[in-house]
Amino acid sequence: MPELPEVEVVRLGLERGVAGRTVRDVEVTHARAVRRHTPGAADFVSRLVGRTILEARRRGKYLWLPLDSGEALTGHLGMSGQLLVVPAEAPLQRHAHVRLDFCDGGRELRFVDQRTFGGLLVVAGGDPVPPALAHVARDPLDPLFDDEAFVAAVRRRRTGIKRALLDQRLVSGIGNIYADETLWRARLHGERPTEALTRPAVRRLLGHAREVMSEAITQGGTSFDALYVSTEGVSGLFERSLAVYGRPGAPCPRCGTPIRREAFMNRSSFSCPRCQTRARAG
Repeated sequence: MPELPEVEVVRLGLERGVAGRTVRDVEVTHARAVRRHTPGAADFVSRLVGRTILEARRRGKYLWLPLDSGEALTGHLGMSGQLLVVPAEAPLQRHAHVRLDFCDGGRELRFVDQRTFGGLLVVAGGDPVPPALAHVARDPLDPLFDDEAFVAAVRRRRTGIKRALLDQRLVSGIGNIYADETLWRARLHGERPTEALTRPAVRRLLGHAREVMSEAITQGGTSFDALYVSTEGVSGLFERSLAVYGRPGAPCPRCGTPIRREAFMNRSSFSCPRCQTRARAG
């Protein structure tokens, strides 16, 4: 599942590729791609044709494109969704389910989704955020993110710190990959109780989250397979910089101890047994 850095890379590409352009035509070739738009595919098309895309916005892992109608084109990339800005004459991808053609005759926007877990829809509002996304917390890279409110909220919880980082109502955009990388940098085990962390420890953790995700954005995000790419079809390179995630048995870049893998919420957590002990409080 794409996390904040991957989605931000896509947002930047959409800002470059479609902001300020007017939609001439829309083609939906797979109804499942717009299944969340409950009025149906025809209504989806009618709400986009003739509309100008104002900009590209993001909150956490969610993207939306505000329209001059006051509505917004939004959606979720799911496990395999791609938003590509490509020349209109480019060969059609096998799993291209939605195409937006623009009045200027330039590159078109395609939604490609091999597994069809993602989808697009048009919703009311989009400034500052569509109502359907109002429950999603701001992310650490948002200029309006409230650091002290986050610190207080974390310390009020009675849970492990990794679970808190993954709670999109508390802080958005951080998924399994960047939670593990953030915790490694902070020298914290994911099961460390939130109530045992000091305020300075939580502030340091937040700083590490910002660092790791900012670095990932500059490298185009993390691509473990061909399904995550930028709007130009380019894979991210941050996988090469991962310290612990997906590296069981490899030496810790800091101390050389073999990285361990542990089961976590039907997924996996990766950490250093020496750098990230369970017992010591923040």
